[in-house]
Amino acid sequence: MASIVLRVRLVAGDRLDVTYEESAVADADEVLEHVVTTLASDAGLIRARHGDRMVILFGRGVAALEVAPRGAVL
Repeated sequence: MASIVLRVRLVAGDRLDVTYEESAVADADEVLEHVVTTLASDAGLIRARHGDRMVILFGRGVAALEVAPRGAVL
């Protein structure tokens, strides 16, 4: 299982730090590619965690993604 921490910039200007996990993939680069591909599609959405909460991110509301080697502060 691989997980990555993303800083998501929303279209409204807000930003949000979330953790995304993919159980079928072991490499963080593949997880990132899956996130980008999913959010780029018209009906794309991902389920991620923000602290203890599950959040659903819709691609049409995301303006940018940032990935840092050490991740964002949650």
